[in-house]
Amino acid sequence: MKTEKLKGKDLINVGIFSAIYFVIIMAIAMLGYIPIMMPLLCVIGPVLCGIPFMLFMTKVKKFGMILIMSIIMGIMMMLTGMGWYALVVGAVSGLIAELIYRGGKYASSKLAIVSYGVFSTWMWGNFLPLFFNPDGYFSTRQSFGQEYIDSLTNLMPMWMCPTLLVTCFVFGVAGGLLGKALLKKHFKKAGIA
Repeated sequence: MKTEKLKGKDLINVGIFSAIYFVIIMAIAMLGYIPIMMPLLCVIGPVLCGIPFMLFMTKVKKFGMILIMSIIMGIMMMLTGMGWYALVVGAVSGLIAELIYRGGKYASSKLAIVSYGVFSTWMWGNFLPLFFNPDGYFSTRQSFGQEYIDSLTNLMPMWMCPTLLVTCFVFGVAGGLLGKALLKKHFKKAGIA
C-alpha cells in the first residue's frame, strides 16, 4: 500500500470533524451534573458520536487522521479541566484505532466500526481521576456540593473503572453500527465495503 503524507484537505477534515465531535461530547457531558448520568456518559457519548465519526471515516484515507483527532480530543479535555488522562489514553487508543482501520486499507466498514469502538475508549481517560485521584478530582468540584460528591463516590466504586472501559468500547461499536446504517450511501460512495 502506498503511503501518502497528510495534505491540507486531510487536516481540514480532521479539524472540522474534531470540532463537530467535541461540540456533541460537551453537550452530552452536561448530563454529568446529574450524578446518576455520569457513568451513562460512556454509553450516550459513543453512540451519538458514532454518526459524525463514521462520516469522518469515509474521509480517512491516510495514516494519522484518526490519531490526530484522538489527540485533539485529549487536548480539549485537558483544556476544559478534565486533566491529562484523556490525552494519554486518547493517544494510545487513537494509534490502535488508526492501525486497525489501516489494516483494512481504509476500505473496510467492519474495521471502521471496530476502529471506532477502540477510538471511543479515549472517554474512559476522563474517569480515571475519579478512581486514582479522587481527592484532586473533587477538590475542583466543591461548588457542586457534598451531596453530589457523595452520590458520585457511591456510584463509582473501583470495579467501575474496567467496566467503563469496556462500556466505551461496546457502545462505540454500537455507535459505529448506527453511523454505518445511517450513512450507507456515503460508505458506498467512498468505496468502503
